[in-house]
Amino acid sequence: MKRVLLASPRGYCAGVERAVETVRRALALEGAPVYVRKQIVHNSHVVRELEAGGAIFVESVYDVPEGAPLVFSAHGIAPAVRAAAAERRLRTIDATCPLVTKVHTQARRFAERGYQIVLIGHAGHEEVEGTTGEAPHATRLVESVADAEALELTDGARVAYVTQTTLSVDETNEIIDVLRRRFPQIEAPPKDDICYATSNRQWAVKELLAEVDVLLVVGSHNSSNSLRLVEVARAAGVSAYLVDDASEIDERWLDGARVAGVTSGASAPERLVHGVCDWFRDRGVRDIGEYRSAFEDVAFRLPVELRRAERSAA
Repeated sequence: MKRVLLASPRGYCAGVERAVETVRRALALEGAPVYVRKQIVHNSHVVRELEAGGAIFVESVYDVPEGAPLVFSAHGIAPAVRAAAAERRLRTIDATCPLVTKVHTQARRFAERGYQIVLIGHAGHEEVEGTTGEAPHATRLVESVADAEALELTDGARVAYVTQTTLSVDETNEIIDVLRRRFPQIEAPPKDDICYATSNRQWAVKELLAEVDVLLVVGSHNSSNSLRLVEVARAAGVSAYLVDDASEIDERWLDGARVAGVTSGASAPERLVHGVCDWFRDRGVRDIGEYRSAFEDVAFRLPVELRRAERSAA
């Protein structure tokens, strides 16, 4: 191995920054424990770090003591979850990414206008469960081109689509093309639902691929956007591997490679990329640098519940 190129942009997006900082600030304000429904973001290192600070991650609002503080994760929740938390008098802070909230709002508005909603996404993902919960009787999930080809909708119904924010841009466009062919009157959201960070990271990987022999994607194995980065590389014929951190790198993946690319999913801390760079340095690689560095300046305000609580405590 002669060289390592780092994709840019990579790593934390504004929604992840906001969610992680929300838990940290809630712990500082409330003291431990602060409960978090599901993983705040899909990264095992982040979850363990917050657990060490006093966060307790739970699967359900019913796992939280009545009246306790509870943070909703970046992936969003269904209205039924919010109602259940209110019944238990939980002091909730909603760290849902604003771009996910936008999709929820679109789905709710389409449903209110009597549309059948096609949700493009992955079954079982928290974001999909939350969006479906906005209009469960009106929403049909489509995961693939084959699903889109087989989809049956009520004749004459008004139809609209929304998407999960962390999908493959190329695959999603293929699915949308099928939906538009089969349902010519289908209505699109006012703006693409795939978030800026997901799109940017996929674009950065595509730019990098011509220069590398293998790609390492730093991210946890339940991270949708990280998995999509692996798929983008493999679709272009470049070997790619997802690693939670440097300890998961298999040196055999690099056999015969002269240049390795490294990127990270939107929920992976930059320190994990530094760890991968150190792994290469320990093996004699000295040429490690950014490839066509790009800058993102998106930032989201912290949740209103947290800001109010902090003002009251001041």
